[in-house]
Amino acid sequence: MAGAITCDRAPVADGRRRTPLIVTEDVDLLDDLLRLCAAAGARPEVHHGVPERRGCWESAPLVLVGDDAVERVRGVARRRGVVLVGRDQDDSGVWRRAVEIGADHVLMLPDGEQWLMDRIADVAEGVGRPALTVGVIGGRGGAGASTLACALAVTSARTGRRTLLVDADPLGGGLDVLLGGEAAEGMRWLAFAESRGRVAGGALEESLPELHALRVLSWDRGDTVAVPPEAVRAVLAAARRRGGAVVVDLPRRVDEGAAEALAQLDLGLLVVPPELRAVAAAKRVASGVGMVLRDLRVVVGPSRGAAGLLDPEEVARLLGLPLVGELPAEGALLAADGGGLPPGGAARGPLARFCTAFWERVPVGAAEGSGA
Repeated sequence: MAGAITCDRAPVADGRRRTPLIVTEDVDLLDDLLRLCAAAGARPEVHHGVPERRGCWESAPLVLVGDDAVERVRGVARRRGVVLVGRDQDDSGVWRRAVEIGADHVLMLPDGEQWLMDRIADVAEGVGRPALTVGVIGGRGGAGASTLACALAVTSARTGRRTLLVDADPLGGGLDVLLGGEAAEGMRWLAFAESRGRVAGGALEESLPELHALRVLSWDRGDTVAVPPEAVRAVLAAARRRGGAVVVDLPRRVDEGAAEALAQLDLGLLVVPPELRAVAAAKRVASGVGMVLRDLRVVVGPSRGAAGLLDPEEVARLLGLPLVGELPAEGALLAADGGGLPPGGAARGPLARFCTAFWERVPVGAAEGSGA
């Protein structure tokens, strides 16, 4: 096979190339690599050696070098994102050749097909810094976790950061209702119940309802449908690849689906009213969550009672968790706001100020992850 296969895809809006480069003369290997690229939604540029066109080698986001082409690329400028691809599992010399061309990885087919297809798909999607993913869990029923989750998402989106709010509690009544968008067009969890493997992040984002400048994945109004853990894993992984911030409203009971969500969190917020019974209930929740999530912190919520309240520091001490702060006593925290504004929608309100301060303290890669 002679010549080159060039990508005719139009340049992407951010100006970055998302076309992988393949360097090989091995026809069988090329067929396999083209098949993987097609499955990942990428159209590669193919050459038999180092491309003559200036900058092509340096600018490609991913370079797949066939083991047959090592001699032809030896001495080329070193760069990151080079994968040496071969077939002979018993060839110990492949590692030496990888060092000679500065490859980051050595991959043998067919065993490494899934890993390689994921890398190619990342290139096609333009994946950068993963989203900071924050889970919110109620220490007891009615603690205000769902409202805090909505407020965190609303305040995040207000800054222009790409934000996705995920309702992972099928018995919670639906976060789209809390945001006033139960009739909004877009897909709900039922549409993703059969998802397996890799879900395209861009397609996921575009398919969801857009409310208050953020995307929301919630539940249908019909019968509750249990989403398999594999689907939860695939959907959340896709959401994280889009960057920005992902906020997940979690159930108190840690089943297989909740465990998959917890495994993808960067940190969790346990909302606990400053009451002794609430702390006792929250301790059981924290015990289950802590088996999966390493970074769990406590937010002390408002109490419905007036007597026997604990100090926020005492709540944190009893739970053995770091204290994030105390939620303000705002009406929207305990019930859906009937005035048309979502939780956190009043930019100068106490709940919005609390959430804004939280995002300012947490290391979010907002600049890298934000965008349309």
